[in-house]
Amino acid sequence: LVKDHAEKLKQQIRMHEGVEYKVYLDTKGISTIGVGRNLEDRGLSADEVDYLLGNDLDICVDELNKSFKWYAGLDDIRKRVLVDMAFNLGMPRLNGFVNMLEAIKKENWSEAAIEMLDSRWADQVGNRASRLSEMMETGEDYIG
Repeated sequence: LVKDHAEKLKQQIRMHEGVEYKVYLDTKGISTIGVGRNLEDRGLSADEVDYLLGNDLDICVDELNKSFKWYAGLDDIRKRVLVDMAFNLGMPRLNGFVNMLEAIKKENWSEAAIEMLDSRWADQVGNRASRLSEMMETGEDYIG
C-alpha cells in the first residue's frame, strides 16, 4: 500500500474496530486486544512477542534505576537478576525484599542470595530462584 493510503486505511479500521489497550471479549466472546486482534485465532507473532518483551524489560530497568541509586553500579549479571525479579514480581513486591535489597546495596552477595531463597517467591518459582540466587552470589552467568 502507498504510505498515505496505508495511513488512511489504519484510521478507517481504528474508527470501525476501536482501540483497546487491555484484553477484552469481542461480540463473539473471543479474547481481543488493540485494534481487533483476535488473540485466540491469530495470537502474536515471534516479532510481536519480542517487541512486547523488550518494552517490558525497558520498563523494569527504568523502574530499578529510579528506585535504587546503586543499581547502575551493579555488574551486568546482578542487574539481570534484579530485572528478572522485577519482571516476575513487579516493583511493589520486589520492594518487599528489604533484607535482600539492603544486602545488595552493601555488596554482600551471599546474604542477598540467602534472602532470595528465604521467601515465598522462591517456593513459588523453584528453579528460577535457585538459578537467580546463584547468579547473585557468584556474579557468574548460567546462560551459555
